[in-house]
Amino acid sequence: MKKSLFFSVCLPVSLSVAHAETVKIYAAASLTNAMSDIEKIYAKQHPKTNLVSVYGASSALAKQVEAGASSDIFFSADLDWMNYLIKKNLINQNRTRPLLFNQMVAISSKNLNIAFKPQSTFNFAQAFKGHLCTGQMESVPAGKYAKQSLIKLNWLDHLKGRIVGTDDVRSALAFVERGECEVGIVYKTDALISQKVKIIGTFPANSHSPIAYPLALTKQGEQNKQAVQFAQFVEKSAQAKAIFKKYGFSLKS
Repeated sequence: MKKSLFFSVCLPVSLSVAHAETVKIYAAASLTNAMSDIEKIYAKQHPKTNLVSVYGASSALAKQVEAGASSDIFFSADLDWMNYLIKKNLINQNRTRPLLFNQMVAISSKNLNIAFKPQSTFNFAQAFKGHLCTGQMESVPAGKYAKQSLIKLNWLDHLKGRIVGTDDVRSALAFVERGECEVGIVYKTDALISQKVKIIGTFPANSHSPIAYPLALTKQGEQNKQAVQFAQFVEKSAQAKAIFKKYGFSLKS
């Protein structure tokens, strides 16, 4: 059974199996494809384990965990929301491990020809006419990274009134795919999965905080042997590492 903030899909499961073997995973939206592939492999190897995944903005997921949502694993797109749950005493600090890294890129639909130069002297606001989509800049990790880069390049003020903040990074990608925004700022891994957009430029790594994805068991998850086992598979197995690389993530060396 999978749950998603994008799709409301509920399949019936045995109450006894759900109670004894369920692992509940809260993962950043940008991890959807990679984690779905990893879960399929794991499910074949461990057919008695029921993986239930919820994908969305790390900010929204952390708030759900704080509100009491049952969760075993939290896989965030930034360190801030992981630290938020540590401060709330819902995750042990020594259980947090940065596992993946990503890049921020600017995208447009494939039929547009928009110039991009990651320099403060370049007037990005004049390079396109419509709106720019990214995650909500005050909460969603992708939006927070985007804001940092726009400030660093001195582009933010020139784009005021044209920035659309979305609930998560996949929503920003969808807006660009549909042509509702001419430009988007998303993770490189999101851009690579789409056949409808192209990368027009990459933001310098020093223009934003490192894009680290920490994985942790919640305190509930620490008591769940299946959750511990699955977390170890995601972190250490060659199969999981190959899938993350396939989708464009960098792994911790």
